[in-house]
Amino acid sequence: MLTDLDRAILDFESRWPGHAGAKEEAVRAELDLAPARYYQLLGRLIDREDALAHDPLLVGGLRRARDRRRVERTRRAGT
Repeated sequence: MLTDLDRAILDFESRWPGHAGAKEEAVRAELDLAPARYYQLLGRLIDREDALAHDPLLVGGLRRARDRRRVERTRRAGT
């Protein structure tokens, strides 16, 4: 079951695609979280089925992006 913070994180992420300095300032202002903590919570959250049910397009996209980065890191490490 998603908490209010879980939903706030997902809703915030849906409004702020990508990474940028302004986004990190907004994380602090809107969610009262350090950016590192925000990304830690978001990373765990996107593995949850209730998060996928809440916003399938966002969570699916974030999972695919994470998986692409993981494959790229593995590819670079093997070179």
